[in-house]
Amino acid sequence: MLIWFVMLYWLLSIGLGLWAARRVHNTADFAVAGRSLPLVMVTTMVFATWFGSEAVLGIPATFLSEGMSGIVADPFGASLCLVLVGLFVAVPLYRMRLLTIGDYYKLRYGRKVEVITSICVVLSYLGWVAAQITALGLVFNVISDGGVSRETGMLIGVGSILIYTLLGGMWSVAVTDFVQMIIIVLGMSYIAFVVSGKVDGGAVAVVQHAAAAGKFHFWPEAQPAAILAFIGAGITLMFGSIPQQDVFQRVASSKNENVARNASILGGFFYFFFAMIPIFLAYSATLINPGMVQQWMGSDPQMVLPQLVMENVNVFAQVMFFGALLSAIKSCASATLLAPSVTFAENILRDLFPRKLTDKENLMLMRAVVLVFTLCVTIFALYSNASIYQMVENAYKVTLVATFVPLVAGLYWKRATTAGAMTSIVFGLATWITLEIIAPEGLWPPQLAGFLTAIIGMVIGSLLSEPHKDPLTHHHAKRHGERVMSQASSSHMH
Repeated sequence: MLIWFVMLYWLLSIGLGLWAARRVHNTADFAVAGRSLPLVMVTTMVFATWFGSEAVLGIPATFLSEGMSGIVADPFGASLCLVLVGLFVAVPLYRMRLLTIGDYYKLRYGRKVEVITSICVVLSYLGWVAAQITALGLVFNVISDGGVSRETGMLIGVGSILIYTLLGGMWSVAVTDFVQMIIIVLGMSYIAFVVSGKVDGGAVAVVQHAAAAGKFHFWPEAQPAAILAFIGAGITLMFGSIPQQDVFQRVASSKNENVARNASILGGFFYFFFAMIPIFLAYSATLINPGMVQQWMGSDPQMVLPQLVMENVNVFAQVMFFGALLSAIKSCASATLLAPSVTFAENILRDLFPRKLTDKENLMLMRAVVLVFTLCVTIFALYSNASIYQMVENAYKVTLVATFVPLVAGLYWKRATTAGAMTSIVFGLATWITLEIIAPEGLWPPQLAGFLTAIIGMVIGSLLSEPHKDPLTHHHAKRHGERVMSQASSSHMH
């Protein structure tokens, strides 16, 4: 019954995505759903995109091993990221009416900064998408009782998601995310109810046992190395995931700036709350089936929660759990396939053509890049040995050190210049890469050192160069159908 359900659900979700694809007529439809989505849909997209495999499998596995202090990056940093986007970034970016986050860097700093930051953004998605593909393989392997290998499951999963993402773009992502969030919320809530009923004392007993085991210890020890590691882990997702195309697309697809702001904040709160449920479920396994937990903790902690469900609850509860898990993975994977592909096509490839592409040609280019990126990231996932949590956490290090500082400085510091942005990027990347090679486990986390030198580079580079005569901080880049990039001489400050 479980396998038949998965097959039926998979086919229905593909059909839903293809139905939504009928609304795609131009690049704006494909990339940002025509900038027409209401609060409910944008909030569900924000939540469903972030609630991926790491929330259901990666975070609980890390919590079992390291406790609350091990998950400072996600969900704590990740949730705060969305809140910060809503409070400080969503409105000014929405007013610019751009197609990609790379367009902002071009308007503010020029073509060179646009290309470098866009490459960093695209590279950052390798780990995130690979985590979703890895999780798909794990799910198909579990529900088929080993009949489908993890590698085959990866190929089946990513191939089907590619179909509607390739055709429907943001419209398909928006519609499927809306349905999938409902399934996630219902499925996770129901399985939490079932599992708590299998523990003597219920949910209270689980929480008390975790507290007694020291799992709720959050703050680091009063030692320099521990404090720096804590800060480094926290800011990796909190700041590093702000200058991301998937975040920008949800802002840009909103029907107005209030929706853009409020949906980001609400999505952050929803994500944090529901990320606690898989943690509760996984820790419940230590009381329900301690032998199974001990077995998998030594080899693959990510398997604890799926095995708990397969061995200890009824078929209906299994259906609800795996429906929620598949929804989480699918919604995250489709969004993270689309975001880097649109960025690469729009901000790197588009200007390499000898003539200006028509909107139809640009749409074809975006779809071609989606296909190629999917092939690349699938190969990466097949040969990566990192855990789902590690893949997601590592994904944001490059954007933390290379793109976050130029974004914030460009929005809130009028003195920021192109030279400052380039210096920031060079300082940040050079420091991070050097420390990753020579001292990855040293006193200073490489990404934290890179982040701090990026700030220094922005300040030094900007103060030593001529200021922009007319900064583009709150410029409105008008778009009607196809992309029209306004020149700095006609910019309008808010």
